Amino acid sequence: MTSKPYFEEVATQWDAMRQEFFSEGVREKAYAAAALEPGMTVADIGAGSGFVSEGLVARGLRVIAVDQSPAMLAELRQRLGAGAIECREGEAEHLPIADGEVERAFANMFLHHVERPAQVIAELARILKPGGRLLLTDVDTHTHTFLLTEHHDRWMGFERGEVRRWFEAAGLRNVSVRDAGED
Repeated sequence: MTSKPYFEEVATQWDAMRQEFFSEGVREKAYAAAALEPGMTVADIGAGSGFVSEGLVARGLRVIAVDQSPAMLAELRQRLGAGAIECREGEAEHLPIADGEVERAFANMFLHHVERPAQVIAELARILKPGGRLLLTDVDTHTHTFLLTEHHDRWMGFERGEVRRWFEAAGLRNVSVRDAGED
């Protein structure tokens, strides 16, 4: 089973639910690593109800939010306003974004839901302009098997070395893989 039906079902409760799993500190670390400048075009992949998008819009960025769930995109539009953000429904392996369309791409707590992580990272790299940055926040390998059924996760986190290899295989350079709590 894919995660799409799950996220369709929990869309209206997602903002409260996600607080149990990741904090605003994770988002702020990603923003800091992105070296954001007002006016940039950025993508929020697996945008959900707008946790990452909200801060990007507040920083004066043009945001393209992509999610497979129409219900999540509806929540995002309601939260941020229909004109504040461009929402696109799409799948991770075939993003509805042109080659080199964005300067930054964010994917927060998204990778563990996809079938083929290495392929998705290559797809994320495809949408970046030359010199662009990909900011992916996800979980290290863990033993919380209930997430496989309750949240329809496909992966129980990732080994950091494996993530680094996927980034490098996608042609990304200056790769940094670390804990969001590290300085």
